[in-house]
Amino acid sequence: MTDHDQISRRTAVTAVAATAALLPLAGAPAALAATAHEAPDPGQLFRHGVASGDPLPDGILLWTRVTPAPSAVPGSGRGPATEVGWEVAADRDFTEVVARGHATASASADHTVKADVRGLRPATRYFYRFTAHGTHSPVGRTRTAPAHDAAAGNVRFGVVSCANWESGYFSPYRHLAARADLDAVLHLGDYLYEYKSGEYPDFAHVVRPHAPAHELLTLADYRTRHGVHKTDPDALALHAAHPVIAMWDDHEFADNAWSGGAVNHTPDTEGSWSARMAAAKQAYFEWMPVRPSTAGTTYRRLRFGTLADLHLLDLRSFRDEQAKPGSGAVDDPGRTLTGRAQLDWLKAGLERSDTAWRLVGTSVMVSQVAFGAVPAHLLGPLAEVLGLPKEGIAVNTDQWDGYTDDRRELLGHLSDRSIGNTVFLTGDIHMSWANDVPMRAATYPATAPVATEFVVTSVTSDNVDDILRVAPQTVSLAGVAAIRAANRHVKWLDMDSHGYGVLNVTAERTQMDYFAVSDKTDPQATSRLLRSYLTRSGTQRVERSQVPVR
Repeated sequence: MTDHDQISRRTAVTAVAATAALLPLAGAPAALAATAHEAPDPGQLFRHGVASGDPLPDGILLWTRVTPAPSAVPGSGRGPATEVGWEVAADRDFTEVVARGHATASASADHTVKADVRGLRPATRYFYRFTAHGTHSPVGRTRTAPAHDAAAGNVRFGVVSCANWESGYFSPYRHLAARADLDAVLHLGDYLYEYKSGEYPDFAHVVRPHAPAHELLTLADYRTRHGVHKTDPDALALHAAHPVIAMWDDHEFADNAWSGGAVNHTPDTEGSWSARMAAAKQAYFEWMPVRPSTAGTTYRRLRFGTLADLHLLDLRSFRDEQAKPGSGAVDDPGRTLTGRAQLDWLKAGLERSDTAWRLVGTSVMVSQVAFGAVPAHLLGPLAEVLGLPKEGIAVNTDQWDGYTDDRRELLGHLSDRSIGNTVFLTGDIHMSWANDVPMRAATYPATAPVATEFVVTSVTSDNVDDILRVAPQTVSLAGVAAIRAANRHVKWLDMDSHGYGVLNVTAERTQMDYFAVSDKTDPQATSRLLRSYLTRSGTQRVERSQVPVR
């Protein structure tokens, strides 16, 4: 697997415009030329905004989508090829342009455009825009990463996951867009959801309907849904304000996706899973400011000076099917979450890292969460006799809990090689957590932690309160108490809030500030600090901080 410096060698030194789809599908609709009366509408040319992502010390990936004719809506396959210019400047007025180029937006890539710009200065803020038919796009702001050998004072990321359009408004994006202190925003997956309208949540609780109304199955479907998300005003603001470093989870494809299918996929009525996944991946790479890595995945590595390496995982493309909860199959060494190549890539990257911190973006939680625990000295023998999971009864086998051999190998690698300061950054489960990560949770704290984990809640996707339609803390307090009683490595858990995180990394500590929005159904929702947790260098433990990062 290549990391970011190897990826760079396959791109142009200054810029490459990526207008072809990564995974062209047989049978995709051909471009249909606009009729003579379909002149472009200047006010709609760049209605899907601008974005940047995957910052490097010398470069940034720029993105936009043009609408060259009224009929050229996302997923339509319609509209003429259109020349698009781009430029990067040191100032918002573009009096000091430092790079420029052009690309062609065509229906083959749903009229999306990417420009992989190089030759920029490290740790520098830039402004960028696109031009088509004499019309300028909105101006975007972005930032390059620190030089590989730079001892930056700190690196700061916004952190989000799980943004369901029908469940509410994306106010967390708005609050992150308003911050001027972020180097990038890390999106940990579930950027969108594949469900038909009214399925999640049910029709009675849909805040705003999405399109298409049916479940996503085809390339046109996924393109259309991506296009909807890129019209949200808070999403537009976030992408224009900060580079976004994105990875996918299951709902970019279908619920609980694995390499050969998904819980929310029925081959008899919904066709080939491989075709559906290929369509979803193609649309994702067209619509997201992400550099595809080997084999069309999102696992890759970015570096932020001497402070941090960021390892981003793809935990959907290579995993085996989820085991049944309570099944001893979760311990089967023949089953994998990561796939052999990706796990070897991650282990090698962690071992050779020379940065102060190793951040790992994992779309599902690595920490064990078990209920009905028995005393640690009995757990092993009982599991052997009864065929139960050796680490306790797993509640969610879609997480690393369902693939314990991969987890043991990874955590054992950290322990055996004395690799410290590893922090897992996680989304997926619509709650906020701060965890120590021991080799064996059943014997914690006698078994020392080898890493820490910060889990951010959802932007809008339903939590326990939403699903049960009860007031906050009606049931969650009992749930939190039960989880923490059985899992002593869980230092904090909030089941009630929606929001985002801000992660601040210095040589001495890594701290996550957890923020909650007042009401996900209110487009003007306010934000407040919930809690702050940090891990100090060399400790592999989380502790509460009384002071948010400034």
